[in-house]
Amino acid sequence: MRIVFSGVLLVLFFTSCIPLRIAPDIDDYRITRGKSFQRTLPKREMFVFEDPKEANGFYNFVDTKFALDNENVYDDVPFAIEGEQYFFSFYEVEISDKALNLFPVIMDVFVNAALGNDDMDPIFSDEDNTVSRKGHWYIAIEVYSDLEKDCLHIDSLSREMVLKYLRDLKYEYLSTHNYNETIFKN
Repeated sequence: MRIVFSGVLLVLFFTSCIPLRIAPDIDDYRITRGKSFQRTLPKREMFVFEDPKEANGFYNFVDTKFALDNENVYDDVPFAIEGEQYFFSFYEVEISDKALNLFPVIMDVFVNAALGNDDMDPIFSDEDNTVSRKGHWYIAIEVYSDLEKDCLHIDSLSREMVLKYLRDLKYEYLSTHNYNETIFKN
């Protein structure tokens, strides 16, 4: 019985995948430092949420809503809250789940040992089936003004107003299917 149990555990171990990186699961939104979320982002505080829509969906939404005509859509998008001028920049970020599949690697070792191959040519394993990836997309938004360089910072005077605006913007983006609808909402 002990041998059967050990064999089953060994088979489960070799056929399992070891997660190397797991993308964060964000229910609503998260305020986080950009560099800590992904290294390519700026060091400012960011409003981050998951993007379930197709690629460039947020770009098209911002372009249509703010009537930018495909100019400066990613940077310095102007908006006003209570008569004060603010700007936001956004980034479409992909973070993928990454897992290592041990079964093809172990099978290569056993088959090469059985065949007497010393050069260890991969038969079962290559990069496509050894490491699996699944991408998750996020929108990261930074907000600044002429008076404050980081409006989402915890000490910012306009933080609560900006957060409310970004929550409304996110909700409008996720609930809008035809971005031309945003023109009639304004």
